[in-house]
Amino acid sequence: MVSMENVFETLVSLGIEYDKYTHQPVFTVEEARECEIPEEFGETKNLFLRNRKGDKHYLVTVEASKQVDLKKLTSELGEDRLMFASPERLKKYLGLTPGSVSSFGLINDKHSDVIFILDKGLLEHEKVGLHPNINTQTLLIKSDDFMKYLESLNNTVIQLEL
Repeated sequence: MVSMENVFETLVSLGIEYDKYTHQPVFTVEEARECEIPEEFGETKNLFLRNRKGDKHYLVTVEASKQVDLKKLTSELGEDRLMFASPERLKKYLGLTPGSVSSFGLINDKHSDVIFILDKGLLEHEKVGLHPNINTQTLLIKSDDFMKYLESLNNTVIQLEL
């Protein structure tokens, strides 16, 4: 299972600087917005999805203010149907529990099974906010460094306008 320490170790090994903010546990975008983080950043929300057969899994990170059109995304990915994956699948593939889903969970995807979908709009922000696999902290990292992190993984990364 990926711990916060794995996230921090990964960032340090990649030379990625971050600002860390500790806050009450948050489970929704609305709760996260109540946290007092004094910097501007791209707020994120994450969806862990699977295809109809259950043989492909997708982690979607999108700007928090956006609604994801699952039918459109299904079509863009060439799938028959996408649905939310179960908490058991989330635990199996990313080592995470609901409420703590983050792109940092990809660190635990040792076989690079999960396809990462990134909302291009996030990269328009100087910094993005991500949980370090626990919902009581938010890390702010530069968008360029977020891409550096993603490039360090063996997962397929697809950038889309969501």
